[in-house]
Amino acid sequence: MKVLVLDIGGNNVKMLVTGAEKVRKFPSGSELIPEDMVEEVKQLTKDWEYDAVSIGYPGVVKHNRVVVEPHNLGPGWTDFDFEEAFGCPVKLINDAAMQALGSYKAGVMLFLGLGTGLGAAMVIDGVVLPTEIAHMPYRKGTFEDYLGERGLKKLGQKKWEKHLHACVEILRHGFHPDDIVLGGGNSKIVSSLPEGCRLGSNKFAFEGGFRLWNQQGL
Repeated sequence: MKVLVLDIGGNNVKMLVTGAEKVRKFPSGSELIPEDMVEEVKQLTKDWEYDAVSIGYPGVVKHNRVVVEPHNLGPGWTDFDFEEAFGCPVKLINDAAMQALGSYKAGVMLFLGLGTGLGAAMVIDGVVLPTEIAHMPYRKGTFEDYLGERGLKKLGQKKWEKHLHACVEILRHGFHPDDIVLGGGNSKIVSSLPEGCRLGSNKFAFEGGFRLWNQQGL
């Protein structure tokens, strides 16, 4: 089976198909609606063949449906039929959960995606558990207010990293993970990893998308 994996972010939509090596992408942003996203994907993947699609969506997904409109994209995602639009089977998953699945090794893993917002998920014995940690209260706002792109720009990298260490410590005590992975675009700028953390990579989002269709051996 050939799978097309889409990783929808606040800045870009990235895509990769089984067997390809180079990721393709196009800008997303606050006005991107699902119809335009699908059309652009089809245009950029005309020469790719695929039997199914995995979509990492930046928000809440339940029972293979988007249930909450995204914070960083345009409207219309909750009622959109992706299988009809692509004409093949589609699996939808939270974007952080998809990257978490691709990053997973064993035991209980906590994944934090440091990007436009804050993605968070856990994988427990191979089972993915998406979370909305990003919108839980922290200090004078939420975890995302401090660790997302807005927090980085407002606080500067030094203070942002200080809060990253503090937040990881809170979550460590709350969830007792065996492994903590920091992924997302801004994980690349972390100068000092919090204790017990390892760096992930956006490439693991695609691995997670492929694993959705073949999760044996996790």
